[in-house]
Amino acid sequence: MVVEELELAIPPERIAAYVERDEAVWTAFLRTCPGFVRKEVWVPADRPGVVVVQIWWRSREQWKAITPEQVAEVDARMGDLYAEPVCREYTVAWPAEPGAGDR
Repeated sequence: MVVEELELAIPPERIAAYVERDEAVWTAFLRTCPGFVRKEVWVPADRPGVVVVQIWWRSREQWKAITPEQVAEVDARMGDLYAEPVCREYTVAWPAEPGAGDR
């Protein structure tokens, strides 16, 4: 299990619109991708104008199967709300499956 983290600079007054469009565009696309587990969108209380997106994947191979052309096409659909992300990658150490640590 791997997590793709994207950090984006979004003007505070546009965050609600960004989150709405991101759900309609990127989340809809990700739901069609093999290996997609879940997506969380966070707005840090101590960092105005920042949105953090975490996307959980079953494997790095499934995540990286998305082509640069697909990314460009989906990014284009974000229109005027597109923002260049800072990307990070994490390996999930525990729990191995979402919800497994809830016991």
